[in-house]
Amino acid sequence: MAKDHGTQIKDDGLYEELRKQGDSKEKAARIANAKANGSLDHRGDRLDDRTKADLLKEAREIGIAGRSTMDKAALASAIRNHR
Repeated sequence: MAKDHGTQIKDDGLYEELRKQGDSKEKAARIANAKANGSLDHRGDRLDDRTKADLLKEAREIGIAGRSTMDKAALASAIRNHR
């Protein structure tokens, strides 16, 4: 049974699983809460299939430094490796 992380985490089990996989507390909470309230954005599993503008937007949202000088491949790699 998942530990209760308080009211700020809506899906404790998913949060714990994401933390075990190495995701940051912030990222795990964001994903767990989005999944719990049904707003998880299903833009596709492959970052390479998304537009550069979409990747830039996501990089901005998660705070990747130097994103404005990155090409599409570098953005996808930075998002994929963000922890």
